[in-house]
Amino acid sequence: MENQDEFVPVLDEKELQEGKMKLVSVQGTPILFIKQEGQIFAINNRCPHMACSFSGGTLDGLVIVCPCHDWRFDLKTGKYDVEPGYELTKYEWKIKAGKIWIRLEEET
Repeated sequence: MENQDEFVPVLDEKELQEGKMKLVSVQGTPILFIKQEGQIFAINNRCPHMACSFSGGTLDGLVIVCPCHDWRFDLKTGKYDVEPGYELTKYEWKIKAGKIWIRLEEET
């Protein structure tokens, strides 16, 4: 079994396009990659409110909007704009040799 503290290769950098979301399963965890305004974000695909899938939602600048209840989360801070107690699960990532690598350990 792989150590979750280590990075694992997930997808080619060129597969992630500006203004788009890409859902990838990494060791059974649904990770949503987002490239917006030249920045890359890696979040758990499940909304912390009621576990709806973000991949069916929309992007509004650096905000992802959950399709179930229109909850809006800031991609940079991870916070819900109305109740900061709800936060996105974000993951650390890096680019190496044209591939995006992710560490499944949740950022704190």
